[in-house]
Amino acid sequence: MENEGVGWIAAIIIGGFAGWLAEKFMHSSMGVFMNILLGIIGAIVANWILGILNIQPLSGWLGYLITGFVGACILIAVGRVVRR
Repeated sequence: MENEGVGWIAAIIIGGFAGWLAEKFMHSSMGVFMNILLGIIGAIVANWILGILNIQPLSGWLGYLITGFVGACILIAVGRVVRR
């Protein structure tokens, strides 16, 4: 995360916000800690997917927010499928 221009504290804050946005968008109900995890892990997953597709990963706090949101939405959708 340091390589992307986002420090650890900023990653936690932005990840929490991205997870919260994904929670509202996907009509899910989770706590603050889970929102932070979803945002951070979601950004990692989304950057990995972008790397596989040969797309330049987004950088900076806005890029981290967007990739965290998209990745968190993917994780919520996968979690719903697995639970069924």
